[in-house]
Amino acid sequence: MDTPRHSASLVIARPADLLYEMVSDVTRMGEWSPVCRACWWDEGGGPRVGAWFTGRNEIPGQMWETRCEVVMAKPGREFAFVVRGTVRWGYGFDPARDGTRVTESWEILPEGVTAFEERYGDAAVSQMAARQADAEQNIAASLQAMKQSVEGSGQAGEQR
Repeated sequence: MDTPRHSASLVIARPADLLYEMVSDVTRMGEWSPVCRACWWDEGGGPRVGAWFTGRNEIPGQMWETRCEVVMAKPGREFAFVVRGTVRWGYGFDPARDGTRVTESWEILPEGVTAFEERYGDAAVSQMAARQADAEQNIAASLQAMKQSVEGSGQAGEQR
């Protein structure tokens, strides 16, 4: 089975350092995520590898919290975290002609695939496909909301 993953990019007319600072401050995640409503650092953490934070997510009829570990923290370049050891979310920042290309990525890790198989049995593939479809929709929405948050415009920008 292929590893479920998705990424998308959007050029935002701001410098990479500013965008990294915004994304790595997980307490702001609820400002642009269509699912995450709030995040907070656990035990005095901060945007550094090995730090932990908790996120509260909501969809209609369901609310849950997840613990996440920062696994990549390179200012101005990349910020990533792993949710419960099963799913990796990342943000990459690359120079672009009109600002910074922000790439948001999502991937179910091998441990996550195993967890889905153990929990859902024969339905694991369809469950992971549903999560991937959600990620595709939510990544596009979060990138656009991030762009609007810092640029204050509704322009779509450059996508790939």
